[in-house]
Amino acid sequence: MTEQQTGYHSNQQRANEHSDTGKTGTLYGVGVGPGDPDLLTLKAFNTIRNAPVVCYLAGETGNSQAKMIAGKALLERQNHFAEHKDKPLPDIVIAMPMSKDRSLANRAYDRATQSIKEVLDAGLDVAFLCEGDPLFFGSFSYLLERLQDDYPCQVIPGISSVNAAAGVVLQPLVMLKESFIVVSGRHQDGQIERALKEHDSVVIIKAGQARSRILTLLEATGRTADATYLEYVGRDNQQIVTDVTELLPQPGPYFSLFLILPPGARHG
Repeated sequence: MTEQQTGYHSNQQRANEHSDTGKTGTLYGVGVGPGDPDLLTLKAFNTIRNAPVVCYLAGETGNSQAKMIAGKALLERQNHFAEHKDKPLPDIVIAMPMSKDRSLANRAYDRATQSIKEVLDAGLDVAFLCEGDPLFFGSFSYLLERLQDDYPCQVIPGISSVNAAAGVVLQPLVMLKESFIVVSGRHQDGQIERALKEHDSVVIIKAGQARSRILTLLEATGRTADATYLEYVGRDNQQIVTDVTELLPQPGPYFSLFLILPPGARHG
């Protein structure tokens, strides 16, 4: 079967098409979900498989959680290209410093943007692998704002840690006339306290470093009994604490959250 019959276009064919038409590649923000590889959507899998170039964040040790989650799709990608006697191009790895200094992160995104532009300008697509959903506290947003005015961009939604956490505890996030808010553990105490007082359902993400403060605020607002604490949702080392009074008032990991949901029946 010919390449035309299979619908496959080699990297060289794509580059030639760009040369003939000036058409650039497309940047895809691909949500890979919270951690369980089986939660990767079919569309995300196919987008990764077909991408000439993939891009992802990596820590200072070189490890990438997003790459690990997408491992099956990346292996299929290698096989897919090999079947057509082609090969994917080298990954664009964004080395992200673990620092509160946002200027360091911005410089890393600026460098990555230049690398991505070179690929897109050659008429080739780039798939950026993003944990959770690309547009829900997603790192893809920083690339999108740098590139969307000049290049076609698409988003493949992913399952967020918030949705996955609700599935783990088997409770709806919000029902009927209830109100719902997501806040960050990096917010000031007053913001978190208002959320706990004014909203029925509250999710506090990035809760690890703020765990002691959050426990105090839960007690002060009478919401302790409504709270469940989760770490590494969807991963092999997932932890769930349904009685948060058992938690020690010390920092937890970055990938942790509190679900504060109304008690009792909620069917109206």
